[in-house]
Amino acid sequence: MSYTINGVEKEVDDYGYLLEPDYSEEAVQVIAEACGITLTEQHWKIVNFLRTKFKEDGGTPNMRNLIKGLQDEGDMPEADSALLFDLFPDGGAAKQGCKVAGLPQPKGKGGY
Repeated sequence: MSYTINGVEKEVDDYGYLLEPDYSEEAVQVIAEACGITLTEQHWKIVNFLRTKFKEDGGTPNMRNLIKGLQDEGDMPEADSALLFDLFPDGGAAKQGCKVAGLPQPKGKGGY
């Protein structure tokens, strides 16, 4: 499996995560479409937050830290686990959100 983004075929792991991050808007659109997600403003807030954290910390936050970060600094005070699972139904924003954001697979426990 792979995604074609900006005319370039991008390699993915066995779970569909990019092996190398791609910060383009087209990456988000291509991957979201492949996941059956229609992007909204809330999706973009989460995608941008995850990308910022990945650039700053070299990883992405776990679900608890993601919710707190979105509420405190991500301009998304309404963020809670139910909303994030509604937006990203296959594993929530901490997993599927990272995939849609064009980031590599999250490392698992611990967050950042």
